[in-house]
Amino acid sequence: MDSQVESTGTHNPVAYIFSEDLVKTSSLLPSNRNRSLLVYSLIHAYELLTTCNDQTSRRFVVVRPRPAGEKELLAYHTHDYLKYAMAQPSDAQNLLIAPQFGLEDDCPKFHGIKDYITHVAGATLTGAAVIRDEASDVAICWDGGRHHAEKARASGFCYVADCVLAILFLKRALPSRLPSRKPRVMYVDLDLHFSDAVSQAFHKPGSATTSQVLTLSIHHAAPGFFPVSPLASLPKVDDPALDPFTLSVPLKAGASAKTFLRIWPIVERIKDIFRPDFVVVQCGVDGLAGDPMATWNWSLGGEGSLGWCIHRIVHEWQGKNLLLGGGGYNTPNAARAWTYLTSVAGGKPLPLDADIPEYSGYLHFKPSFTLDVPAGNMQDQNTEEYLQTIETTYEKILSILHSRMVSQTLQAIV
Repeated sequence: MDSQVESTGTHNPVAYIFSEDLVKTSSLLPSNRNRSLLVYSLIHAYELLTTCNDQTSRRFVVVRPRPAGEKELLAYHTHDYLKYAMAQPSDAQNLLIAPQFGLEDDCPKFHGIKDYITHVAGATLTGAAVIRDEASDVAICWDGGRHHAEKARASGFCYVADCVLAILFLKRALPSRLPSRKPRVMYVDLDLHFSDAVSQAFHKPGSATTSQVLTLSIHHAAPGFFPVSPLASLPKVDDPALDPFTLSVPLKAGASAKTFLRIWPIVERIKDIFRPDFVVVQCGVDGLAGDPMATWNWSLGGEGSLGWCIHRIVHEWQGKNLLLGGGGYNTPNAARAWTYLTSVAGGKPLPLDADIPEYSGYLHFKPSFTLDVPAGNMQDQNTEEYLQTIETTYEKILSILHSRMVSQTLQAIV
């Protein structure tokens, strides 16, 4: 999928992926009805996408996506899954095979599902094309980030594997600045839930080779907590199936900005060793305080916060960035968070104590009517002992990862 965007200044603008059709279809998602509409309306109310004449501020460009075509979806999904998922059941017999494709319980079929799948995949692929073509250093698609959708099965409110499709697209890219090697893609998942489908898609158990793709999921893990996956656990260094390019940092209940501040040096070291050309970030906000999941106690501002992490990735890391959405079931807080992160990406963060503008959606933001999503009073169960275990484990994993990358470099020289 190609998208032509022209820069209008000395710095490429931040690309915001938007169309009326995208918002309309994304707002049909049963787990998050009208969330897309509230997110975009708040961003619009703050006038973030208005071109700024101040040359010290990064500017935005709105990029209109087109729906993904069948060939693009088949780059990962199976034909049988797409055929069934995007067709309206015509009889009871068809309904009987819904469980085979995961289209039940948390992923029921709904009116407009075909448009939803094609529009969300198309929007994320448009963002990937924008950064691949160097029209922008950063692309934002808050309707993407569906990290539980599998190759032939819907799961966890996710019907299309847009994250996987974007990574596959970017790893095939041949940027002019990288004539001597294939591009590297780092996937960072900040959602409360483990990125099971994305991690599994690129997992190579026991492989002794390097990979173009490194997945890193920072998530909550506990017995029975969705999704149940062996990859969600802290990696075992002595496991013969260890893949140092498929990484997880499981956190306990009450994870806060302080927790993320403590583990973030691990993230930075992974990035420094892998040296990605593209970074795809799943910015799920169901770990923020106030979410109905009520599992973490993460905040939007301050050291170690979600905003703090995104600022570092966008403004301090090398490479191009694709920011995607994800979980988030307190819709007003999701709108607050992604509006703030949009301003962070643009280089001029909104004040967290900013009043919500008086517009048609104003009453959704009571009682505070401010932008901030502050931490609550939940106890952080990530003890010093547990955090030290994470750090000790990653000292060994990073050594393995470093050896793999050095070996690749030496082979390229030879």
